[in-house]
Amino acid sequence: MQRPTNPFNRSSSPVEDDYHPGPLLVEWYEQYLVDQDVTAFVRLTSRRYFVGTLQRIALEGHRSSRRAAILALGRLADYTANNIVGCALADSDRGVRTLAEQAICRLWMRVGTAADQRMLVAIEEQLDDREYDRAATLAAKLIQQTPWIAQAWYQRGAAYYQLGQYEAAVRDCNQALEINAYHFQAASIMGHAYLSQGSLLSALESFRRTLRLNPSMEEVRAQVIRLQRTLKQDKPE
Repeated sequence: MQRPTNPFNRSSSPVEDDYHPGPLLVEWYEQYLVDQDVTAFVRLTSRRYFVGTLQRIALEGHRSSRRAAILALGRLADYTANNIVGCALADSDRGVRTLAEQAICRLWMRVGTAADQRMLVAIEEQLDDREYDRAATLAAKLIQQTPWIAQAWYQRGAAYYQLGQYEAAVRDCNQALEINAYHFQAASIMGHAYLSQGSLLSALESFRRTLRLNPSMEEVRAQVIRLQRTLKQDKPE
């Protein structure tokens, strides 16, 4: 994967290229762990670091630096940081993975215009309220206007799944993954939709894909184990 470049030159960047940014960022992160004041952490970080610098730390820093960078990106970055945070979902450190899962879901809602983002929030609220027909209708409207927003396809797919329209759910979640290859939630919905249709092998493949994107999803891992056992038992001698 191509590493991102910092778009800021040395004269404009608050962090010089020959300065190791980890300790200061880690100091603020450790203070956050004590007081749980994420607002203060974000305020301090935003004054000192550009998003491009945080992306570089997320890729190359030590464990604590990576954790701090991912936490900051989840609050300061937009969808352009999707690849960096998506890679962090499979980081060797569990803390980084946990923070990345929280951060990337925020990034998925920060795409498009301000009006698009408000619509995404409105759809999410309908899903939370179990107003699935309304959510599907709103998502369809957004998809018509901005078909390149993966989150809208996922949201409609999630609504379709809850409505029992499994083929439509698979179709929309597959489209979400075509646009955003890190969308583990879409892969998971696909797995559940296939499972509801009785397509065990397709469900297994979707759940495995989910785990490749986000290895921390233990419920999905349990599904994989169950499906592997079921398919092995059903396999003719």
